[in-house]
Amino acid sequence: MATTTSLTTSYSGEGGKEYIAAALLSGSTIENGLITVKPNVKHKEVLKKVSTDAILKDASCDFTATSTVTLVEKVLEPKELQVNLQLCKKDFRGDYEAIDMGLSAHDSLPPSFADFLIGHVSAKVAQRIEQNIWAGDASTSGDFDGISTLIAADAALPAAQEVAGTTVDSGDVITELGKIVDAIPSSLYGSEDLSIYVSQNIARAYVRALGGFGASGLGAAGTNAMGTQWWNNGSLSFDGVSIAVANGLADNTAIAAEKSNIFFGTGILNDTNLVKVLDMSDLDGSDNVRVIMRMTGGVQYAIAEDIVTYGITNSAN
Repeated sequence: MATTTSLTTSYSGEGGKEYIAAALLSGSTIENGLITVKPNVKHKEVLKKVSTDAILKDASCDFTATSTVTLVEKVLEPKELQVNLQLCKKDFRGDYEAIDMGLSAHDSLPPSFADFLIGHVSAKVAQRIEQNIWAGDASTSGDFDGISTLIAADAALPAAQEVAGTTVDSGDVITELGKIVDAIPSSLYGSEDLSIYVSQNIARAYVRALGGFGASGLGAAGTNAMGTQWWNNGSLSFDGVSIAVANGLADNTAIAAEKSNIFFGTGILNDTNLVKVLDMSDLDGSDNVRVIMRMTGGVQYAIAEDIVTYGITNSAN
């Protein structure tokens, strides 16, 4: 007689942090270090910006305040999110057993079938978080407002730093990226953590353009005379500014910003975190498993004036 093993497993608060971290922090933006992560925002965190006017003045014998200090605040408030998902064990048992027998590309065996299911769901959550970071809309269930959404409604973004977009291809990508660089404030250009975050289609167009475009001086064979084989998933830059592929950005959009100016906040250590795998066989005799997750996530930037957008219409200007 076959042995039936109950999969019911529950992790909460501190005990669930590794699973929550896998779900929230595995998207490419976070995993590749393209954004500043604040991992223990319990409810909200105030991001403070201190700005001053000219602080250096001619010397005198008296103390005279030489600058006006302005304090501006932005609030990072992660949104509570959840996963309520029902899966059929038989749909995944074959995959798990293939790993167990060494017949798959996976290198390691999850400690249990329950962990295997959690890993499957976590990958789906990470993909959604990646999209939310850049283009999420809090009015949609399961979304929090992304950087694009927030900056599009911020009147503090200078109009000169809102670059109109177009449908980008290998023929015009050099020109369009040039418009973004030209709009970067001189005080920001040259910053060590400044990047142009681009959508996948812009990145592909740029790689293809560098594979050969005679008009830009590289000749028909492109970079290093290697044609379209010149790039092997290495780093990209344009006019001295790093290019970062933001998989969550909508096509034909881009954002130039410092990593230190954009934040992802979550409460990995929160008591409200919950990861649960509930085996329904003991309750209703079915072969179903319910996966339940509760977590928080959200993004914010500190200084709108240090951001350049491309293809993102600002409704506040």
